[in-house]
Amino acid sequence: MDSPAPRPPLSRRHFLSGAASLATYSLIVRAPSTLSAQYESGPIQREAIAPRIDTLAPDDARTGGVAAEPNLRRVELDCDVLVAGGGLAGVCAAISAARLGSRVVLVQDRSRLGGNASSEVRMHPMGSRYGFREGGLIEEFSLENAYRNEHHAWELWDLMLYDRVVREPNLRLLLDSSVYRVEKEGDKIRSAWVRCDKTEHLYQVKAPIYIDCTGDGRLGLEAGAEFKLGREASTEFGESLADYDKPGTTQGSSILFTARRHDRPMPFEAPSWARSLSEEDFFSRNVGPETWSYGYWWIELGGVYDTIRDNERLRFELLAIVLGVWDYIKNGGKYPESANWALETVGMIPGKRESRRFLGDTILTQHDLEGKWKEFPDGVAFGGWPMDDHPALGFDAKGQKPYKPIKPPTAYNIPFGSLYSRNVPNLLLAGRNISATHVAFSSIRVMKTCAVIGQAAGTAAQRCAAGGILPRALRNDPARVKDLQQQLLKDGALILGLDNQDAADHARRATVTASASSRNSAPHHILSGQTYATKDDVQHRWIAPLGEKGAWIQLEWIEPVTLAEIQLIHDTGLHRGLTISASPNEHRQAIAGPQPEVNRDYKVIGILPDGSERSLAAVTLNYQRLRRHRFDPVRLKAVKILIERTQGAPEVSLYEVRAYS
Repeated sequence: MDSPAPRPPLSRRHFLSGAASLATYSLIVRAPSTLSAQYESGPIQREAIAPRIDTLAPDDARTGGVAAEPNLRRVELDCDVLVAGGGLAGVCAAISAARLGSRVVLVQDRSRLGGNASSEVRMHPMGSRYGFREGGLIEEFSLENAYRNEHHAWELWDLMLYDRVVREPNLRLLLDSSVYRVEKEGDKIRSAWVRCDKTEHLYQVKAPIYIDCTGDGRLGLEAGAEFKLGREASTEFGESLADYDKPGTTQGSSILFTARRHDRPMPFEAPSWARSLSEEDFFSRNVGPETWSYGYWWIELGGVYDTIRDNERLRFELLAIVLGVWDYIKNGGKYPESANWALETVGMIPGKRESRRFLGDTILTQHDLEGKWKEFPDGVAFGGWPMDDHPALGFDAKGQKPYKPIKPPTAYNIPFGSLYSRNVPNLLLAGRNISATHVAFSSIRVMKTCAVIGQAAGTAAQRCAAGGILPRALRNDPARVKDLQQQLLKDGALILGLDNQDAADHARRATVTASASSRNSAPHHILSGQTYATKDDVQHRWIAPLGEKGAWIQLEWIEPVTLAEIQLIHDTGLHRGLTISASPNEHRQAIAGPQPEVNRDYKVIGILPDGSERSLAAVTLNYQRLRRHRFDPVRLKAVKILIERTQGAPEVSLYEVRAYS
């Protein structure tokens, strides 16, 4: 084949220092990222990102590398973990594995990250309904968005997710790219093939561990992973909620719109193919003015179709309903106040709820969500959305309510046994395609729950790749399960009923004192090992009045210890709703900007054996929950955290302090 055309001599590739032409990702091996939630190292340099992008289109990649595609250039990539799917589950899986040191390739078939939570669909991420948000990476994203995007611009949410991904040195991102086949060695995946028609490249990606976060399960499908599709009959798992609709049917897909009020009349004329609707079509569906800026999730179809193969038909029908609904609002005569309202956006991608669910060693069921989850020793994430089923006919289910929510008794843990394929041993799962019945799926499918599942799967993938083991072997080893759980807790994730048991954490052996305490809290509460609570629960937090000189808390050891890192978990108002949304109701439940409980300005002070002090960190304008402060090793008899200012609350509040050598 002909060689590629020569590039201009001053191309970005040749201009930027260090931008070598590297054909394989395996040539770049980096230490675990420190440029993450901690923000201790300052902004990442452009030169650190450009070479990683260039490895995806190396100069020496030639056409003809694949006989069936003579015009596409073949590139081989070697990594530790391949993540397919760039929704919230995939983003969290990729970042968590990369921050722990794995070399990760993340493949996303769209130009934007976020999946249903992106500006292309605009469905706000939701999660547990039991008094506290999820924690972990999705908390980091939510706080970042609240701080930088007070005006709720969806495109800035997209950009924030992109920033979180590309700033990770261990992560390579392939946008507009799809996994389309795999090669296997025995029952394991040996390589996955990815095509990007935008850049005319074919990628053969080799890794010991793969994670399917595609929602539809494309990677698992190509690998031959066993799966279920649609509702089960109640006789199959003995689930009382399984007979809500016919076996084999699914929940459907939705297209959302947004609208805005203007200072003059804004007429609307529906196209000829829009549906003509009447009041009977809106049984138990509110179309009043308070919802016009957000749109309607109940514009849903697809449960009696194949939500994958029939996507184009569903897109057309959903758009016809969207414009029919808006025509009814604008021209039906019932809402004269709509005169100055106009459509702002109309989605063109159906937001899909349900398709394939793969089978793992554990199949999560209604019974588990209702209490049996407490028997799982391998819980790695938690959920708490109602078991929220929708009629298969969706909008066309005349006379039926658009949903039936049944709230579990409590929030529940999700076991690691549901996060890998039972017949493809190196395939992990994250998101709505994990191993669950339809009834259990109707609760775990919401995006913040998918995100925490993604963080758990990514952390497990790193452990498997680093240890040279497969997911089932990890689950069958209690010591490895505990290690996985403890790493997730250390990284800010929440697992119900589990607390910090990290033997390397010196803080657990310290005596804690403070300047003062309030609301029945106590200094030693920061060593409870639990970093979540409902609004009025103070048993896992230290709370104190913020005096003129601030407030302090101190950890002291009987014998001096050598430390190189202090980790803090700040209070971020976990009881409060916080998400990207176009819904006025969600805005009323949230606070735009930094959360007032956060400790904004503070100092970490080391006290040496002779009683002298050394500054270990000085922070201003903090708005995040998890902060890690690393410094040169120093022998200390105590550490004091002096909090000088919050983001507005009259009291300081701190969940946890950890100390590491």
